[in-house]
Amino acid sequence: MRIAMIAALGAAVAGCVSSPVDYGASLSQQDPKWASPECQQARAAAADYAQREKDHPGWGMGVLLGPYSMGMVAAVKEHEQQQRRLLARQMHLNCSSQPLPKELDFDPAIYAPKKQHYP
Repeated sequence: MRIAMIAALGAAVAGCVSSPVDYGASLSQQDPKWASPECQQARAAAADYAQREKDHPGWGMGVLLGPYSMGMVAAVKEHEQQQRRLLARQMHLNCSSQPLPKELDFDPAIYAPKKQHYP
């Protein structure tokens, strides 16, 4: 149980990524890309994601399910962090002419689902 708690806390603390909506608000609205249809679509996707994130039960549900669900909650939180990073990266590429910041300069394929090989 201690290992699950440590894993959950580590996932919560490590690499906290701000909301893609907040990241989009930090970008310059004076940029020529800001009014593009791609940027509008990226901002809409970020807003949809933010709403879905508010609608799901989150950490409280893990407490209700008991200590054995902490690993599952940690995996869900890690997936949410990955989705936030991907959305923020996409928003930057579609809405800003500036180079990617260091924290968003990664290969998006690292978050792609891996093919499972069964014997």
